[in-house]
Amino acid sequence: MIEEPLQIGRLRTAFLSGKLSASELIERVLTRISNWDDSALWIARTSDAALRQRAFELDAAAAADAGLIQRLPLFGIPFAVKDNIDVAGMPTTAACPAFAYTPSETAPVVQQLLSAGAVLVGKTNLDQFAAGLVGTRSPYGVPRNPFDARYIPGGSSSGSAVAVAAGLVSFAFGTDTAGSGRVPAAFNNIVGLKPTRGLLSTRGVVPACRSLDCVSVFALTAHDASVVLGIAACFDPDDPLARPARSFEPASFGSEFQFGVPPSSELEFFGDGEAASLFTSAVAKLKGICGTGTETAFGPFRDAGRLLYDGPWLAERLHATQTLLDHNPDALLPVTRSIIEQGRHYTALDAYRAQYELGRLKCEARLVFSSIDVMLLPTTGTIYETAAINADPIRLNSNLGFYTSFVNLLDLTAIAVPAGFRGNGLPFGISLIAPAFAEHALLDLASRFQNSSGLPLGRPS
Repeated sequence: MIEEPLQIGRLRTAFLSGKLSASELIERVLTRISNWDDSALWIARTSDAALRQRAFELDAAAAADAGLIQRLPLFGIPFAVKDNIDVAGMPTTAACPAFAYTPSETAPVVQQLLSAGAVLVGKTNLDQFAAGLVGTRSPYGVPRNPFDARYIPGGSSSGSAVAVAAGLVSFAFGTDTAGSGRVPAAFNNIVGLKPTRGLLSTRGVVPACRSLDCVSVFALTAHDASVVLGIAACFDPDDPLARPARSFEPASFGSEFQFGVPPSSELEFFGDGEAASLFTSAVAKLKGICGTGTETAFGPFRDAGRLLYDGPWLAERLHATQTLLDHNPDALLPVTRSIIEQGRHYTALDAYRAQYELGRLKCEARLVFSSIDVMLLPTTGTIYETAAINADPIRLNSNLGFYTSFVNLLDLTAIAVPAGFRGNGLPFGISLIAPAFAEHALLDLASRFQNSSGLPLGRPS
């Protein structure tokens, strides 16, 4: 059964029935990792011996306690973590060797999973300091796109998305400031959940823009992402940016719901006609599951996104890396350094102006959501070959954030969902976006959309 996708529910059924043990699963996962043979995917891997020991201990504990598997919702489930999130005893590099340190404590959001019985397979590659949506900005190499090695895997959470799509783990943590938990999902035919800011603890996460950063979840299905969210979303009183969940938020938008779509004149596919056609099909599919579509303005969202790329939030990125930049600027890749150095050009006056402008745009966004439950957008308008990104890294990266970069600034939540394939086999994805704390309703709708689509999960075997 392990040749099938590593969905959490399927694995749990096998564990509970006694048809699969944690040790058997980890052996098969190790075989998959060996067969996938992509050294650029991992920055640090849990040793084979340590993985086998973890699985053995879980199986021994389950043999001694008949109810253990039932009580541990992630018993034996393999997962990965982006290497800007701390795991005790494993180096955290943020894809910058000169920055690396070995933490003594595990980030609380990761510890929640370990305590639920999950098995950490390793830490994954990323765009250096999470500064990029491409997956090519790392001294550790470019993780291979599972569908076509000529194309980018998406970033910045490149390795985490590829690990899930390639069937090496059941789920993975990424981070998301401007789309890093959604763009790679679209390029790898998986789900990418970007929760409300502060819902998942960011303590033990190397900051990009600390006021905006989120820990994100990659999974094969929206249901699996929901399982992980339910375990990981534990309020952390020691995280100054943490926000408790709202118990009154609905679990669903209802059997019938309203969704917004920008007018065709405001959509941008950067010349990718197949992506445009697939998005039109996605609109029809959402209507087919009892959604009523309404044309909604995209201008406020687009303008907010521009603030992130061309505004004082670049100074917040600089704050996170300034000591390293001042003392060892060559430690950063040239493209990463050029982006972060732009933060030096902004003043406190610029920051206040931008905050006031953002406040105005939030009012406009609230008005849009007053008449709809959810907004439907492409996750990205197109995808690029690695060679094209290398030739034009800044502009093309910015294009990839057209539909993602505004979400955290406007305090929204979003989920990227697979939505079909181009003629050349490359996946296309859509995003469902809603106001803060609407995760459960979004996940329910995403599951309905996935179930109606009938698409393969991750990389088809």
